[in-house]
Amino acid sequence: MSCYIRKENYEIVEIDQEWVILNTDAYTVTTINELGKYCWTLLNTPQSSISLYQAIINKYETSINALESDIESFLLELASCNLIEHAN
Repeated sequence: MSCYIRKENYEIVEIDQEWVILNTDAYTVTTINELGKYCWTLLNTPQSSISLYQAIINKYETSINALESDIESFLLELASCNLIEHAN
C-alpha cells in the first residue's frame, strides 16, 4: 500500500471558503475544499488512502459511498501537481 507525504515547497491561503495551494517550485495552483484541507493537514505525516478514509469517517462520523475513489483521485491530483511524494 502506498503512503504519501506532502512536500515542503508550497504556500497555502484561504480564499472564499476554498484553500489555494501554490507550488512554488512547479508554479502550479491547486484549489481544495474544507475536506481536502483536512486531508492536506493529515499529509504532514505519511498517509495511505485507507488511513485518510478512516480519519475522515472518524472526524465526520459518516460513511460516504464514493469517498474511497474520491481520495484516490485527490491523491493523484496532488501528485500530478508535485505537492506530495511517496513516503519512505
